[in-house]
Amino acid sequence: MKRRKANRTELEELKSEVLAFAQDREWLQFHSPKNLSMAIAVESAELMQLFLWCESHDSRALPEDAAAKARIEEELADVFIFALQIANVSEIDLPAAIRRKLEINSTKYPVEKCRGRSVKYSEL
Repeated sequence: MKRRKANRTELEELKSEVLAFAQDREWLQFHSPKNLSMAIAVESAELMQLFLWCESHDSRALPEDAAAKARIEEELADVFIFALQIANVSEIDLPAAIRRKLEINSTKYPVEKCRGRSVKYSEL
Protein backbone atom coordinates (compact mmCIF):
# COMPACT_ATOMS: atom_id res chain seq x y z
CA MET A 1 0.00 0.00 0.00
CA LYS A 2 1.41 3.33 -1.03
CA ARG A 3 1.40 5.94 1.70
CA ARG A 4 0.74 9.55 0.96
CA LYS A 5 1.54 12.49 3.15
CA ALA A 6 -1.34 13.98 5.09
CA ASN A 7 -2.64 17.18 3.62
CA ARG A 8 -1.38 19.60 6.22
CA THR A 9 -3.48 22.38 4.77
CA GLU A 10 -6.72 20.49 5.40
CA LEU A 11 -5.74 19.63 8.96
CA GLU A 12 -4.72 23.20 9.67
CA GLU A 13 -8.02 24.39 8.18
CA LEU A 14 -9.92 22.02 10.47
CA LYS A 15 -7.94 23.25 13.48
CA SER A 16 -8.82 26.84 12.52
CA GLU A 17 -12.50 25.98 12.09
CA VAL A 18 -12.60 24.27 15.49
CA LEU A 19 -10.87 27.24 17.10
CA ALA A 20 -13.23 29.72 15.43
CA PHE A 21 -16.26 27.70 16.53
CA ALA A 22 -15.10 27.90 20.16
CA GLN A 23 -14.10 31.58 19.88
CA ASP A 24 -17.47 32.57 18.41
CA ARG A 25 -19.18 31.03 21.44
CA GLU A 26 -16.63 32.40 23.95
CA TRP A 27 -15.83 28.85 25.04
CA LEU A 28 -12.04 29.18 25.17
CA GLN A 29 -12.36 30.10 28.84
CA PHE A 30 -13.55 26.51 29.40
CA HIS A 31 -11.11 24.83 27.02
CA SER A 32 -8.19 24.05 29.26
CA PRO A 33 -6.13 21.01 28.28
CA LYS A 34 -7.53 19.28 31.39
CA ASN A 35 -11.16 19.90 30.41
CA LEU A 36 -10.54 19.00 26.78
CA SER A 37 -8.81 15.75 27.72
CA MET A 38 -11.79 14.88 29.91
CA ALA A 39 -14.13 15.71 27.03
CA ILE A 40 -12.17 13.30 24.82
CA ALA A 41 -12.63 10.59 27.46
CA VAL A 42 -16.38 11.25 27.61
CA GLU A 43 -16.78 11.25 23.84
CA SER A 44 -14.60 8.14 23.54
CA ALA A 45 -16.89 6.42 26.02
CA GLU A 46 -19.89 7.42 23.92
CA LEU A 47 -18.16 5.94 20.86
CA MET A 48 -17.37 2.76 22.78
CA GLN A 49 -20.97 2.52 23.93
CA LEU A 50 -22.06 2.08 20.30
CA PHE A 51 -19.99 -1.10 20.14
CA LEU A 52 -20.75 -2.34 23.65
CA TRP A 53 -21.76 -6.00 23.74
CA CYS A 54 -20.86 -6.50 20.07
CA GLU A 55 -18.56 -9.35 19.23
CA SER A 56 -15.48 -8.24 17.31
CA HIS A 57 -16.80 -9.54 13.99
CA ASP A 58 -20.17 -7.83 14.59
CA SER A 59 -18.45 -4.53 15.31
CA ARG A 60 -16.91 -4.64 11.82
CA ALA A 61 -20.38 -4.96 10.31
CA LEU A 62 -21.98 -2.21 12.40
CA PRO A 63 -20.88 0.65 10.09
CA GLU A 64 -22.68 -1.09 7.23
CA ASP A 65 -25.95 0.10 8.81
CA ALA A 66 -26.47 3.73 7.76
CA ALA A 67 -27.96 4.87 11.07
CA ALA A 68 -25.23 3.18 13.10
CA LYS A 69 -22.56 4.62 10.83
CA ALA A 70 -23.99 8.13 11.31
CA ARG A 71 -23.81 7.73 15.12
CA ILE A 72 -20.25 6.39 14.87
CA GLU A 73 -19.26 9.33 12.67
CA GLU A 74 -20.71 11.84 15.14
CA GLU A 75 -18.93 10.39 18.16
CA LEU A 76 -15.66 9.96 16.29
CA ALA A 77 -15.92 13.56 15.07
CA ASP A 78 -16.47 14.74 18.64
CA VAL A 79 -13.30 12.95 19.77
CA PHE A 80 -11.32 14.43 16.91
CA ILE A 81 -12.69 17.94 17.44
CA PHE A 82 -11.59 17.93 21.06
CA ALA A 83 -8.18 16.53 20.06
CA LEU A 84 -7.79 19.35 17.55
CA GLN A 85 -8.76 21.86 20.20
CA ILE A 86 -6.13 20.52 22.60
CA ALA A 87 -3.62 21.00 19.79
CA ASN A 88 -4.90 24.56 19.36
CA VAL A 89 -4.75 25.62 23.00
CA SER A 90 -1.45 23.82 23.60
CA GLU A 91 0.11 25.11 20.36
CA ILE A 92 0.94 21.59 19.16
CA ASP A 93 1.83 20.94 15.54
CA LEU A 94 -0.36 17.86 15.26
CA PRO A 95 0.98 16.50 11.96
CA ALA A 96 4.54 16.77 13.29
CA ALA A 97 3.53 15.14 16.59
CA ILE A 98 1.84 12.27 14.74
CA ARG A 99 4.87 11.74 12.52
CA ARG A 100 7.17 11.71 15.58
CA LYS A 101 4.93 9.18 17.30
CA LEU A 102 4.82 6.97 14.21
CA GLU A 103 8.61 7.02 14.16
CA ILE A 104 8.74 6.04 17.84
CA ASN A 105 6.20 3.28 17.23
CA SER A 106 8.09 1.98 14.21
CA THR A 107 11.10 1.48 16.49
CA LYS A 108 9.01 -0.18 19.20
CA TYR A 109 7.13 -2.34 16.73
CA PRO A 110 9.49 -3.41 13.94
CA VAL A 111 7.59 -5.03 11.09
CA GLU A 112 9.62 -8.22 11.15
CA LYS A 113 8.78 -8.81 14.83
CA CYS A 114 5.18 -7.70 15.08
CA ARG A 115 3.48 -8.44 11.76
CA GLY A 116 0.20 -10.19 12.53
CA ARG A 117 0.72 -10.02 16.30
CA SER A 118 -1.18 -7.92 18.82
CA VAL A 119 1.22 -7.95 21.73
CA LYS A 120 2.81 -4.98 23.45
CA TYR A 121 6.30 -4.03 22.26
CA SER A 122 7.81 -5.24 25.51
CA GLU A 123 6.58 -8.75 24.69
CA LEU A 124 7.98 -8.94 21.15
